[in-house]
Amino acid sequence: MPVATLPPVPHYNAAPPTKADLDYADLATIDLSKMESAQDRARLASQVRDALLTHGFFYVINHGYSQSQGNRMFDIADVPFSCVGDEEKRSYSDIDQETGWYQAYKLRQYWHIDAGVRDQLEYINIDRNVHKQGHPEALRPFLPEIEEFARFNHVNVLFAILRLIALSLELPEDALVKIHNCNGLGEAFVRFIKYHPRSAEDEQKTKNVWLKGHTDSGSITILWSQPVAALQILGKDNKWRWVKHVENALVVNAGDAMDFLTGGYYKGTIHRVVQPPLDQQQHTRLGVFYFTMTDGDVKLVPFYESPVLQRVGINPRCEDNVAPTMLEWRRERANGYGRTELRPSREKGVEEEVINGMVVRHYN
Repeated sequence: MPVATLPPVPHYNAAPPTKADLDYADLATIDLSKMESAQDRARLASQVRDALLTHGFFYVINHGYSQSQGNRMFDIADVPFSCVGDEEKRSYSDIDQETGWYQAYKLRQYWHIDAGVRDQLEYINIDRNVHKQGHPEALRPFLPEIEEFARFNHVNVLFAILRLIALSLELPEDALVKIHNCNGLGEAFVRFIKYHPRSAEDEQKTKNVWLKGHTDSGSITILWSQPVAALQILGKDNKWRWVKHVENALVVNAGDAMDFLTGGYYKGTIHRVVQPPLDQQQHTRLGVFYFTMTDGDVKLVPFYESPVLQRVGINPRCEDNVAPTMLEWRRERANGYGRTELRPSREKGVEEEVINGMVVRHYN
């Protein structure tokens, strides 16, 4: 059988890893090659539980995607930014108010960050079913690879993580998998993000914060590790720590939906993006993500049947009768982000907005 020839793609030259001495978060590493037996999965489930309770972030290794495959996906990730003109980007840059779905591009300077400074990041969303939306011409030759990449993230990575989380809650292994079919538009998608360096004046006005501290609205976020240091997570000691680049590893975190579903046991982790260290400040930062939600009609109430949650106590974010569906929650989060006027919180360096009667905090 002849080997399929992949279309050529321009190479993206990423920055070399920083040599700065940074205060890195001590994140656990989950090895997906060790899921063969029930005993192995139970051991990994315990590690995932501890990671989610400690930092809410962890690394995943031995996921089955090679370094060369990952490098090519980063090359593809730069195509919609470096090979597409501004006019064509604008033609694919609408937001669906009903779903909160950015129909391909979020353009630069769309969000207000702080002190009159607007963002310098652009991204493109690509639903895991690539045929549900239009795409810029330069990206079209790579759609089969992107769709396969999405399938890999969903089946090989997301489902493995969801099974481990379910086991950590003493639920049937498929309890979370069954509510992540993600057939609706924007329920699971690839996102390519490109951050551009900012002016010294903007850095000063925003205290070097590129994206305020926040939680993700969905259940699980998968970030493919890249060398530009900028991601920080907020520890329980109220200190920001950097996330270290690990070659060909994934950085995984829980979001709001997991918080809802576990009655506050596994909370969405607060994270932000800041200016990189000095030796990387002249480089762009290219990100490859896979964002996941539960199915849109899933009501975000706790798994009361979990023996673990029964033992530790369930603290729902709201009463069950007013709990939002996943679609309602992501729509309100997406439609308001960067455009809603935030009010100061009683906590220092924190601002708030109210969504569906619940307070959502943003951290500087």
